[in-house]
Amino acid sequence: MFDNICKFLAENFSTDFATWLLGEPITLTQLSPKELSLEPIRADALILLQSEEQVLHLEFQTQVDTEIPFRMLDYRVRVYRRFPQKEMHQVVIYLKQTNSDLVQQNRFILTRTRHEFEVIRLWEQPTEVFLRTPGLLPLAVLSSTIDREAVLNQVAEQINNITESRTQSNVAASTAILAGLVLNQEVIKRVLRSDIMRESVIYQEILEEGRTEGKTEGRTEGRTEALLEVARNLLNTNMPLEQVARVTGLTVEQLQQLQTQEESSE
Repeated sequence: MFDNICKFLAENFSTDFATWLLGEPITLTQLSPKELSLEPIRADALILLQSEEQVLHLEFQTQVDTEIPFRMLDYRVRVYRRFPQKEMHQVVIYLKQTNSDLVQQNRFILTRTRHEFEVIRLWEQPTEVFLRTPGLLPLAVLSSTIDREAVLNQVAEQINNITESRTQSNVAASTAILAGLVLNQEVIKRVLRSDIMRESVIYQEILEEGRTEGKTEGRTEGRTEALLEVARNLLNTNMPLEQVARVTGLTVEQLQQLQTQEESSE
């Protein structure tokens, strides 16, 4: 689910990501994997953004994956087949620190075949890079710092200065969820005090339950209810249904039913 939050940020703040990764504030639009193949590989784990001249391919990872080098080659070839005139910039962004050597891999090598791509380990990146634009603020707490709580306080101050309410809510919710990778819930609740922040932190609990095998039926029901609570709070920020669906994994139809239930109970 953390990679879904990052995909949401990249889609909605593409100029911020382009400034960071491409060095210029290019406006990018989403490129559907369906345009490249009828059977995309792990389409849920990637985002493709394009301009008239470039394609930006991002892979957000919380855990290492031995298939990433091949996947990067595979999508490079697919994009070349579809858009041979476009340059392509591919980046694998690791969110959570690990000692695995796999996070160092930036190439795919086969006999007489070699393909390279960029790898960014957020925990090695300077914090100030992510404090410059709203779309990158949620990543700041994952950057290179010895005081993550202090960074979260900096992010909270900048979020408070965002004047557009929907942008403010979306950035704040994304910050709360990603902060769960490196900070405990009490710290996040203390720094991010609004209702949407408190509810967003529940998502960390949902993810932890999802990783535990052999869940009982009662725990599954609890997970579902917590997920619905997150959806309700995101809908209350006026986030579009399609975006809430991408963040929560619920269908648009389920969200519409949830909206109807909420309206009828008022």
